[in-house]
Amino acid sequence: MLIHSETEMLEYGKQLGESLAAPSVLELLGDVGAGKTTLVRGIAKGLGIKEDVTSPSFTISKEYQGKKYRLVHYDFYRLGDPGIMSEDLAEAIADQNTITIIEWGNTVQDILPESRKIIEIKYIDENTRELIEK
Repeated sequence: MLIHSETEMLEYGKQLGESLAAPSVLELLGDVGAGKTTLVRGIAKGLGIKEDVTSPSFTISKEYQGKKYRLVHYDFYRLGDPGIMSEDLAEAIADQNTITIIEWGNTVQDILPESRKIIEIKYIDENTRELIEK
């Protein structure tokens, strides 16, 4: 699927968020600047989250409360070894009221459930991204 603007990415994310039920785990794949956080902002909107959603690159995780479900967003880009964050991630995944989204999940692959939804975002040009659901 091709996305041609930030607005389209937000709308796709919103529709996805509206369709999710907890517990759900999503893994987002894509280079820096591909649009992963923009997609998460849309998902949050679909979950009824009013707060501004920002990248957890420096904090590793951020948590938001939606109308029905909690959203926990992880970014393991800066971690060669997730250490104690692995335990935090495992708890979020096990929580029956949580939607868990992971970016840069290479270091936690052994924790992620096989049933997770994987979305790869490929940068095509400044405005265009290709989304591949796996």
